[in-house]
Amino acid sequence: MRTSRFIIQMKHTGTLNLLAFILSQFLSLPACSMVTRDVAWEKADSIVENITVPVFPEKYYPITDFGAVPERNTLNTEAINKAIRTCSDNGGGTVLIPPGTFFSGPIQLRSNVNLHLEEGAVIKFSTNPTDYLPVVLTRWEGVDCYNYSPLIYALKEKNIAITGKGVLDGQANDKNWWIWKGRKEFGWEEGANSQLDDSGRSRLMQFEEKNIPTEQRIMGEGGYLRPPFIQFYNCNTILVENIFVKNAPFWIIHPLLSDNIIIRGITITSHGPNNDGCNPESCRNVLIEKCFFDTGDDCIAIKSGRNNDGRKWNIPSENIVIRGCKMQNGHGGVAIGSEISGGCRSVFIENCEMNSPDLERALRIKTNSYRGGTIEDIYARYLTIGEVKEAVIKFNCMYEIKDNESGNHIPVIRNIILENIFSENSKYALYIQGIKNENTIQNILIVNSSFDGVSNGNFLKEVTGLKLENVRINGVPTKF
Repeated sequence: MRTSRFIIQMKHTGTLNLLAFILSQFLSLPACSMVTRDVAWEKADSIVENITVPVFPEKYYPITDFGAVPERNTLNTEAINKAIRTCSDNGGGTVLIPPGTFFSGPIQLRSNVNLHLEEGAVIKFSTNPTDYLPVVLTRWEGVDCYNYSPLIYALKEKNIAITGKGVLDGQANDKNWWIWKGRKEFGWEEGANSQLDDSGRSRLMQFEEKNIPTEQRIMGEGGYLRPPFIQFYNCNTILVENIFVKNAPFWIIHPLLSDNIIIRGITITSHGPNNDGCNPESCRNVLIEKCFFDTGDDCIAIKSGRNNDGRKWNIPSENIVIRGCKMQNGHGGVAIGSEISGGCRSVFIENCEMNSPDLERALRIKTNSYRGGTIEDIYARYLTIGEVKEAVIKFNCMYEIKDNESGNHIPVIRNIILENIFSENSKYALYIQGIKNENTIQNILIVNSSFDGVSNGNFLKEVTGLKLENVRINGVPTKF
């Protein structure tokens, strides 16, 4: 109403053209304003408030009642899964893992079941790949396929949880799963099989490039593609809380095409190849809080599918809140990409600590002209960053691309607001690499931040729309 009255008044004064000009200038202003930041963080609060916590009947199913025994030479796979099936079929409740060390193959979680590990409980998973057959529907590095079952797997289930103060131990090391990476530092030797074989990773990528139907993409035995530790595929209302997870074959917690997720208070220690801590992929309404990550790859990596498969689904990861977490070792503290073809939006990161000489970057966005994807509306504040090996902030649109290569799917990174970021030791403060003549990096604002102990300053190439306000690098005020 105010605007209407104002327009009428302006008509009477004969200055409507001036008003139109003023409005056009206002509407073209960057989204990076203090009002926008306030509204953004109100949205973050709203996301958290609207995530539903799973609720379970007060019925309990100890796995020992179903024949599970804590003996090294006994796989309790069937006993644990029978307890889960019985619990779910009876309307739900809690499947109890009592104190002791239980050995198991793959566990399939069902609706309305809380898999609860009591303090002192340990599940050690088999390292025999054949125990994870038959193959199941999954996604591997952003590509749809049938592969070895994840160690804990849920498909199209709802109201599920993994909780307690116990331990999930994948037992992966350079004598079993990790050698399939095909690198000597993980135990591989010349002549041994690995995912680098023609029947492995390259075969899967050809399936994706040629748009082979998913049901024909059978990997598993002979493909040497390591399974993720925990995967929720097309699930709803998920809680993972307080558990300690270690020694994963591959990605550790992988919610996929899922909604309404809480990852809270967990500890992850796993230094193998591709040992990302938590990878929400094409997921929405996610809270990750009060977690500790000590990983062999990105601590948190948000994804949405690779190339054709990501564009086929076209489901972005969105409405993700990360707060109160601590990142120690890894390739990145919080990363977005590189399998990000479906896009990513509305991510909020606050009150996190990141610090280690073996943590390579704090905030990382990685994509390229084959991945594509629009990454937008990313907010971070109050991050305490001690030491990182390379860059505090690294946005790279040329990830894994040689200078003479170019795809047809130009990515866009835009509307990023970072505030109150404080770091102590790094090679670069900012490392931002766009694509020449493509305007891939747009509208980035960094405010009220200080980067100390920076040895190489900034690396900025093909960047437009970068603005710094009250930012110091090595104590020197810096603006763009």
